[in-house]
Amino acid sequence: MFWTSYALAALALLLAWPVPVLLSRAKWPARSPFTAMVLWQAIALAGGLSMIGAMLTWGLEPLGDNLIDGLQGLWHILVDRAPASTLGLVHVFALSAAALLSVHLVFTLWLTYYRILRGRRRHRDMLNLLSSPSADTPATLVIQHPTPVAYCLPGGARSVTVLSDGLLNMLSPQELSAVLTHERAHLVQHHHLLLWAFAAWRAALPWLPTSLLAQRSVNELIEMLADDQALQQVDREVLVRAVAIVGSGTQPSDASSGNPEHRVPAESPMPLGGPDNLEPLSTAGRLSRLLTPRPPLPYYLRVGILVLATLLLAVPTTLLVAPGLLD
Repeated sequence: MFWTSYALAALALLLAWPVPVLLSRAKWPARSPFTAMVLWQAIALAGGLSMIGAMLTWGLEPLGDNLIDGLQGLWHILVDRAPASTLGLVHVFALSAAALLSVHLVFTLWLTYYRILRGRRRHRDMLNLLSSPSADTPATLVIQHPTPVAYCLPGGARSVTVLSDGLLNMLSPQELSAVLTHERAHLVQHHHLLLWAFAAWRAALPWLPTSLLAQRSVNELIEMLADDQALQQVDREVLVRAVAIVGSGTQPSDASSGNPEHRVPAESPMPLGGPDNLEPLSTAGRLSRLLTPRPPLPYYLRVGILVLATLLLAVPTTLLVAPGLLD
């Protein structure tokens, strides 16, 4: 398993720095956000598996020629009290690091979920006091506030979309439909689960700059996906007006009149990922993408990227299951 550990370490380094940086700077994800989202998930999973696998195979190298034999040898040492003379200090350190990192990642995932769930419960309690059900739209709550606000609050069967009456007064029925479709797309496509996973990755590895890049990129991609879902039901011009109104806090004519009193910044919050969630894609970025639409990537490129994402997961898995391929 000697060369296997080095191969996994090299893959972990690639997925920890240059690959996420290049992907975060690429322009093509805006053309095919679903494909980019799959690739980001593959990078995160393969990177974590490679980091743990590299330390695990290095630590087990003296105990067997493959992962199963190595784990059996470690079991005999821990349970049957077999002699551990073959294990050096560096191997014990590698095994300890692999175990600690695994526990740390799982615990951080659970802790992030607990914090998000607690934040949502508090948010829902406040909504119960400050909001009222919409008379026209099911699973929608209305809060009394002049600032245009629209976001969704996940909760399984209790998921709701929250709107402000200031927003309702500004939007036409078609624009309101665009906003509701956008927000409900977040719930239907379970974007809160993606935000949870990448928020946990950032919390577990805050010293890794690419964890921040990944979380920011995923936040942008889910906004693109929700906009694309809205475009299937409303005209592009309607969605553009709705995004401009929510983002600027004014009717489009007021926003361009130059009167500063009519400009109220109002990036719509979307508490899908809890209080540690990053800002979503800016209004300017969303409008630019909607006003200058570009065709999606060619089919063969999208398939190629999905195959690459599959390989990213298959390579570390194969190296762990069949380390003899390199050794």
